[in-house]
Amino acid sequence: MQLFYNPDITESTVQFTFPKDESKHIVKVLRKNIGDTLHITNGLGSLFIAEITIPNVNKCVATIVSKSLQPKKDYHVHLAVAPTKMNDRYEWFLEKATEIGIDCITPIICDHSERKVIKPERFERILQSAMKQSLNCYLPKLNDAIPFKTFLDQDFNGDLFIAHCEETDRKSLKQALKPQQDITILIGPEGDFSTKEIELALQNNFIPVTLGDTRLRTETAAIVACHSVAFINEL
Repeated sequence: MQLFYNPDITESTVQFTFPKDESKHIVKVLRKNIGDTLHITNGLGSLFIAEITIPNVNKCVATIVSKSLQPKKDYHVHLAVAPTKMNDRYEWFLEKATEIGIDCITPIICDHSERKVIKPERFERILQSAMKQSLNCYLPKLNDAIPFKTFLDQDFNGDLFIAHCEETDRKSLKQALKPQQDITILIGPEGDFSTKEIELALQNNFIPVTLGDTRLRTETAAIVACHSVAFINEL
């Protein structure tokens, strides 16, 4: 099964025309023809099965023959992760976290951040590609990059954690996590969160946690956190 993504397809859509690049891929690469079926999602949980009626390399047309809603997880995971100095490392995190299962991502600009500008359009494409590859019908939400303090000035639901490297009293994340709970986890930049940022997070009810005995890169820490949440919810 190969999954296509288009945010414009809705429950009322009867016939759908693919853009030129996907039309070419469907007809020339996948060699699909009249009567062949395709799977499409709008990233909101809906899965559409469509039958090709016009296999044109410029405008492939398909008719929706069935639709269903992919079950949603009974928990919500939001990672607020500082952009990495090397952009490709953050892109790797986005791809793998989407495959594992993440709902929301916020790039946070911290005191020790070396990168303060991101490329949201490219990040969105990576999220879409990873969603399709993992056959997931829910596209993670990518928020705008915001300062760390601004991120903390919002209302949160569920359990709140900050992963940092300072030698202070911290819980193990795997022991602190509970299944079927909304989770927000803060992951800092290469230089870690500043002491001031950690104190501010604690004042806003974030629980300090450790992700293991070794020091992890930002993107590795984010993946460990994401997988820990997914794993605890599989038990």
